[in-house]
Amino acid sequence: MDIKIKSIHFDATEKLQDFITKKVEKLAKHHEEIASVEVNLKVVKPETAMNKEAAVKLSVAGRDDLFASKVADTFEEAVDLCVDALKRQLEKGNKR
Repeated sequence: MDIKIKSIHFDATEKLQDFITKKVEKLAKHHEEIASVEVNLKVVKPETAMNKEAAVKLSVAGRDDLFASKVADTFEEAVDLCVDALKRQLEKGNKR
């Protein structure tokens, strides 16, 4: 599984990148056909709370791409919310 992490207008720390990688790799347990994952991180309106946005796109063999985008207080929280949403999407697709 290929994982790409892009941070827009800032440099993501190694700790944040490791956190994201671990979270995203857990999705592979739900679906072995995940080919690649793109994670985009950006700060929206820097002067406010709830300003960290994470957008995650999964490319899954034999299916349409799955996508989740969430805004939270921290990037970790936003990524957590995205991973939860993508888990639900993967499970929904597996029931078909």
